Amino acid sequence: MIERVFRRVQMLFGRGRITLIDDSGPVQMAQMTTNDGMTLDDRYRLTEFGFSSVPPVGSEVLAAHMSGDRTAGVVISTNHQPSRPRNLAPGESMLYSEDGKYIYLTAAGGIVVEAKGQDVTVNNATNVTINASTQILMNTPILKVTGDILDNSGTNTKTIAQMRTVYDGHHHGGVTPGAGSSSTPDSPM
Repeated sequence: MIERVFRRVQMLFGRGRITLIDDSGPVQMAQMTTNDGMTLDDRYRLTEFGFSSVPPVGSEVLAAHMSGDRTAGVVISTNHQPSRPRNLAPGESMLYSEDGKYIYLTAAGGIVVEAKGQDVTVNNATNVTINASTQILMNTPILKVTGDILDNSGTNTKTIAQMRTVYDGHHHGGVTPGAGSSSTPDSPM
C-alpha cells in the first residue's frame, strides 16, 4: 500500500515535450510526450487570464497529473529554449514570439517594441493619445495621414487643408509695374 502511494506521489508531476496543440476550443488541448516515452493526449493547457499563446511543437512542458494518475493531467508550464530571451535584469519583463518580436519592459523604465520588420496596427481606437513630456521623434522616410491635420496649440485656427485652400487661391495686390493683382501661384500647395 505504501509503495502504491509512493508511486502515485512520484507521478504527480511529469516533464515532457509538446507534440501537438489544439487552440480551437475554450481551453487549449495539448498532446505531450513524456521523458519516459509515453504519449499523453488531451491535456488541458491552462494559461493566465489576459494572456494566450501557442507554444511551438517541441517546447518543454511541466504537467500535473491528478492523484498521480496519468490519464488525467494538466500542462501547467511551457518553455521553448531557442526563442526564450536571455539576460533580462531583475524586475524586467518581456512578451515575445518565436520569430523574435517582443514588447520589453526594461528595469530602467523604458518600453521597447521590436516588430522585426513587420507591421504594427492599432485597430478600432476612438482616440489615441501620446503624452510626451519632451518630444515625439519619428524616424521615417514618409509620414502619411489620410485625414486632416490640426495644429491645436492655440496659435492657428485652421486645418492644414484649410490653409492649403487659402494659399492656393491667394493673390498679391499692389504689384509694380501695373495696377492689377498677380495670378494664383504657379505651384499650388
